[in-house]
Amino acid sequence: MMGVAEDDPSCVHTADELIDLIDEVGFLPLFKNAIPGFSVEEHTVPDYWFTGDTERDPWEWRHEITLSRKAAYGKFFDNKAGFISLAFLPDFINARRDGYDFDARWDDEKASVREKRIMDLYADDHAGDEIFTPEIRRRAGFGKGGEKGFETTLTKLQMKLYLCPIAFKQRVNRSGESFGWSIAVFSTPEHIWGEEFVKNAYRKSPEDSAKAIARKMTGLYPDLTPAQVQKVAGGPQLGQVLP
Repeated sequence: MMGVAEDDPSCVHTADELIDLIDEVGFLPLFKNAIPGFSVEEHTVPDYWFTGDTERDPWEWRHEITLSRKAAYGKFFDNKAGFISLAFLPDFINARRDGYDFDARWDDEKASVREKRIMDLYADDHAGDEIFTPEIRRRAGFGKGGEKGFETTLTKLQMKLYLCPIAFKQRVNRSGESFGWSIAVFSTPEHIWGEEFVKNAYRKSPEDSAKAIARKMTGLYPDLTPAQVQKVAGGPQLGQVLP
């Protein structure tokens, strides 16, 4: 793990401090990437990761921040995990969805059958459901003898911001005991933050939302190349607005 010393001025010590940093920079991948310094990893103490210490472990902070709904968490950056501030979330939704609600994307043959099998779980009367990842897999017909590519499909839906984690919980064995890593419970951004908030940037074109994202990144890092911006924050529109 990359990181900083605990007394480094750039060090983030708590989940609340991380939320402040996310709000300041707008959006932030979890792990080191193509842009030096642009990750949670590079602002935290390496020795605290994966210790299970809820106060000091950045891996555990995902739970607290997700439950607080003060930022979005998911696989949003080059198919890898990270955070988006509420200030930038509507623009990310607008740009990544390319102007499409999921039903319209399906009608225009821009969504896969695998994506639809998952999104059908959140249709109509189930729009407010919060579904544990293994339950999504089972109910959408993935797994043994069924559809393949579940993790890839779930990641694509996060990248397009149709689904986000709303909580994390552990599996439970037949004795009722929790075990293993905490796993995401997913819902739609519309359920988590409300439809009015989610569609706040729909009045703009997806290209204008992509430009706002690109301007934020290049404002923070003036020497970024278009390739770096596209690699980390890329979506269908971002590549079109970069030189």
